[in-house]
This record gives sequence, structure tokens and C-alpha cells, in this order.
Amino acid sequence: MTGPAPRRGGFVFLDPEQGRVLRVVPFQYNPDGVTRTLQPRGIGADAGDRLEALRLQGPPRETFRIDAEFDATDRPAPAGGPAPPAASGLYGMLSALETAVAPTGAQLTRQNDLAGQGILEIAPAQAPLPVLVLGAHRVLPVRMLDLDVTEEAYDGELNPIRARVTLTVRVLTVDDVGFGHRAGGLYLQYQQGRERFAALVGYGPGAVGYAGG
Repeated sequence: MTGPAPRRGGFVFLDPEQGRVLRVVPFQYNPDGVTRTLQPRGIGADAGDRLEALRLQGPPRETFRIDAEFDATDRPAPAGGPAPPAASGLYGMLSALETAVAPTGAQLTRQNDLAGQGILEIAPAQAPLPVLVLGAHRVLPVRMLDLDVTEEAYDGELNPIRARVTLTVRVLTVDDVGFGHRAGGLYLQYQQGRERFAALVGYGPGAVGYAGG
């Protein structure tokens, strides 16, 4: 008897205003490793006022670097649905990621039409909100910083059928979007979850040989 299928990570792209799901891009294979960087945001310069040495200005700048692999010849079918069409290889999957970092054709056309009328649109085009899902405890609103695609094999129509994708994303915090934004709510849930898990580490000072002073 086989156990449940392993949980797969990936991205969920949301409408930033209404919160509805626009598209889901799961990782075909969960990454073997993820590089995370947290940069604390202190007050002032390193050699500043001694009273400010331990003060934090806000949430740290947290980035994730993820290497994902995709193979059109080993692509699973969605649960309860038909297998994805194989005629275009990985073109659809890669396009779903790439369109998340570009204005849509409709947005570009609108900007061009407004410019032709002498109207300057103050607010730039808004992209979907990417939510990085890495298990139940990491559901993170992010901004994509880099998308590096290495296509390694093609079919007879030059559609990519095997590719490695390296994604670098930065976690969006309440400082970026505010408390009322959907991304701000997701960040608060993520941070509060970390605090709950941190509280479970109940070692005493003697575990590291600290005698106090």
C-alpha cells in the first residue's frame, strides 16, 4: 500500500486586488536545496549610537534562490484532470513563469494608446501577486527579482522539453505593501508561524555552557 503523494511546492499567482487565483505553477520536482538570505535592518550605521545597536527598523530583507527542473517527457497529469498537451513541450510552463515579470499585451497597448492621446498614466501596470509555497509553513508573498532559464533539450519543433530554472525572489513584508494588502496579511501569518516554532526550542542556558554574568 502506497502512502500519500508528496506535497509539491510552486507558485500561486493571485489577482492583487481581488485575491482570486490567476494561475498555479507547481514545481515538477521539489528542489534539492533552497538558498535563503536574511538581511537585518538595523538603525543607523554599524558604528552608530550604542543605544541603537539592537534596535530593528523593520522586517529583514529575505530572499530565496531556488533551482527547479522541468521535463516534458515526465510531466504528471493534474489530479482528477487530463494530462497536459505535450505538443508544445515546456513552452506553456515556462511562459506561465515569464509572464509574471512582464506587463500583459493589453496593458502595453493601453499605455501606448494613452501616450498617443497625450495622457500620462501615473500608476504603472500592476503584475499578479506571486505566492511562493514551500510546504504548509512557508506560504510567502514575493517579488520576482531574477528568472534564469537554461533550456537543455528540444523536440523536433524546437519546443523546449527539458529545462532548469533558477528563481530569485524577495519576500514582500508589511513595510512593502502595508497591513491592509493581501500580501501583508500573508507575511504576518508567515512571521507569526516562525515565532510559534521558535518558541518550541526550549533549551536552557546550560545547553551551550552559558553561566550568565
